[in-house]
Amino acid sequence: MRELRIHPRTPMKCTIKLTHESVGELLVQTRDISDGGVFILRQTLGLPPIGSIVTGQVQGMGADAPVLQMEVVREDPHGVGLRFVNSDSQN
Repeated sequence: MRELRIHPRTPMKCTIKLTHESVGELLVQTRDISDGGVFILRQTLGLPPIGSIVTGQVQGMGADAPVLQMEVVREDPHGVGLRFVNSDSQN
């Protein structure tokens, strides 16, 4: 399979609080991150469908982490891929 990724992934485990109107708030664990997005490990609770925009914030940092918008872009048996959404392009 040809590699189509633009941004290299870096293994990183942290907790992110995801928020969406259909699921409320969920605490999820990451597997890896890149400049373009993050992969979260599958949870027992469902996430919104592909194409949905969620907000996310890293938890456990000394200072408040920024709240970012992310799009659900793919699912596989291990988890869900989220793409960072540039807020400037949403206007």
